[in-house]
Amino acid sequence: MKPSEIREMTANEIENKEKELREDLFRLKFKLATGELEDTSKIKLTRRDIARLKTILKEKKAEV
Repeated sequence: MKPSEIREMTANEIENKEKELREDLFRLKFKLATGELEDTSKIKLTRRDIARLKTILKEKKAEV
């Protein structure tokens, strides 16, 4: 997910997307533990997307 895409979202949309990605991260970690996950880089990418969302959400809240 690109930062420009995130900046176009509203604060509520960003929060909802963050919740969705956290659930995805949980599922990925569970699959890793059970040995079902083949591409472990998905965990890293999901964590980065969550960090981007949190950073841009913090910026938006600071503007107001």
